[in-house]
Amino acid sequence: MAEKKIAVVTGASRGIGRAIALELAAEGAFVIVNYNGSKEKAEEVLARIRENGGDGALYQCNVAEFDACEQFLGEVVKNYGRIDVLVNNAGITKDGLLMRMSEEDFAKVVDVNLKGTFNCIRHTSRYMLRQRSGRIINMASVVGVNGNAGQANYAASKAGVIGLTKSAAKELASRGITVNAVAPGFIRTDMTDVLSDKVKEATMKLIPMGTFGTPEDIAKTVAFLASDGAGYLTGQVLCVDGGMAM
Repeated sequence: MAEKKIAVVTGASRGIGRAIALELAAEGAFVIVNYNGSKEKAEEVLARIRENGGDGALYQCNVAEFDACEQFLGEVVKNYGRIDVLVNNAGITKDGLLMRMSEEDFAKVVDVNLKGTFNCIRHTSRYMLRQRSGRIINMASVVGVNGNAGQANYAASKAGVIGLTKSAAKELASRGITVNAVAPGFIRTDMTDVLSDKVKEATMKLIPMGTFGTPEDIAKTVAFLASDGAGYLTGQVLCVDGGMAM
């Protein structure tokens, strides 16, 4: 990044969000490390950013809460003047077969993954429209493209993120704001480490490149979308999945 930008990364305390925060900071951005319940891990991310010569700040917010997002993002602009990059990464899973899935488990996943993304775009776009510039990057999933047994709620939420991305891109493009999505495949994180070896082996067979991805693979893609080099790219879904969605 040619100049220091203010970048907000939701769900940045671990996994893919952590890698994105570190990568954007390494590229010169001042990173707002958002977390919900993992304050200690978020503090570790900020400490690592500063150890590496970068800087940022911590902000707690449950992105599923509309008013809380308005306050959170308003405070960022009040304290730092602008938001140049918004990465909607916060997400949860509550897997289970559709016929046994509770209404609560469906609603919670949609509230965080889809509504949370809407909340943050809704409240950030007003500032980016004023600036006539901005980069919005939403975390989708290969599951949102292909579907997946046992993840109807997660797949629905991520497919919704893709539709939201394309709609927002059309609305905001004329003001110099790009909106894109990244759809990770099987990435080694805390969320996937809990899967059984049998599930991992079956998944590996679906990946043409024959290997799982890393959080850093996703982070570098996000950093590109946040860069000046991606200024003419909007409304796209980049599948970083070793070929799973082909």
